[in-house]
Amino acid sequence: MSSEAARLLGPGLYLHIPFCSAICPYCDFAVRKGGARRQSDAFVDALVKEIRGLRSGELLPEAPDLAASVTELVDAPFDTVYFGGGTPSFLTDDQLERIFDTLFRVFQLRSDGRFFFEANPEDITPDQLRSWRRLGVSTLSLGVQSFDDRELRFLGRRHSAKEAEIAVRDALEADFETVSIDLIYGLPNQDPGSWQAALESILELGADHLSLYELEVHAKTDFGKRQAKGETLQLPLDAQADLFLRTHDVLSSAGWDAYEVSNFARTPEHRSRHNQKYWHHIPYLGLGPSAHSFIDGWRFWNEPFEPRWRRWVSDGTSPAAGWEKLPASALALEQLMLGLRTREGVRLDRLQAHLDIDFLKRNQRLLESWSSSELVHLKEDRLVPTVSGMAVADRLAAELDIGNESA
Repeated sequence: MSSEAARLLGPGLYLHIPFCSAICPYCDFAVRKGGARRQSDAFVDALVKEIRGLRSGELLPEAPDLAASVTELVDAPFDTVYFGGGTPSFLTDDQLERIFDTLFRVFQLRSDGRFFFEANPEDITPDQLRSWRRLGVSTLSLGVQSFDDRELRFLGRRHSAKEAEIAVRDALEADFETVSIDLIYGLPNQDPGSWQAALESILELGADHLSLYELEVHAKTDFGKRQAKGETLQLPLDAQADLFLRTHDVLSSAGWDAYEVSNFARTPEHRSRHNQKYWHHIPYLGLGPSAHSFIDGWRFWNEPFEPRWRRWVSDGTSPAAGWEKLPASALALEQLMLGLRTREGVRLDRLQAHLDIDFLKRNQRLLESWSSSELVHLKEDRLVPTVSGMAVADRLAAELDIGNESA
């Protein structure tokens, strides 16, 4: 799917499910350990009220211009719905059915739309898979993270490598349009051979999509506390770069499409239609605690603490905790940062529309240097990164001059 085709698609919906059966030591998301059924029932009550409140106008953000944009977005036909978290598979079938029913009643959902759903391998059973498929889930994303038992223990995961393999096979037999796998790399002392074996396992199993995440250590997590005490929890940068390049070599040799720095698809049809909205500034609406939204240059986000988010919604108060209208220079910088992470690169005419300078003239020497170093290529109206360029995309974007306003 070209970026032009992606822009022709409708906006997306994201629903944040904040519960997990256990909190992984590296996790920095807005999640909480799930407990009694009444806790998740109360969450679903509030999520349903937030959905309805956006339609009625009761729970719109307080900024008038932003509220008008959200009202317009709510009326649009959505073509992707993404259940993320947390762990959406933590919810029961009855709870999920209630959410799906509300979505179909409140929003326009395109007939060719796609539903994305995150799940943990330990939640996978043939009956559960049939239930999610019956609800309309088309892409199932499995939080495998590793096919190595030692690495899984280090990451605090609750499944074994064998259980992960069984979950993937069962998911593939359940007739989802796409089965995606999440993996984490950059673990301390991670062996390149074991990493390559994990990639070859994905190919052998017949999965359709891979999302690859470099291990990050955040201060407030268990890993962050351990690192603050002097424990080494990540590979050196050069070793991480080796794993990144090895990933591209293995998957490209197998014919996989590296369409974004951390996303790989077996065929173009298996690319994530929803995630491409983030990379191409297509509008999306976030629901639930901590969920982010983007529309008409506005970015806004919900209260991250689930009990407070739930209380605001229950009281008839907008759960939006903050918002900002991005200036043209900020939108241009985002286009650079996001575009240089994708195989399609940056469309220069769209970038230039946000700038008061001649971008190519201002950055000519730098771009020539990068081209000589095989970090980027200029192809007609696009600035396209190579694999080596994608590996340092954030640094490249930061070095480009987009005018004094962005300084």
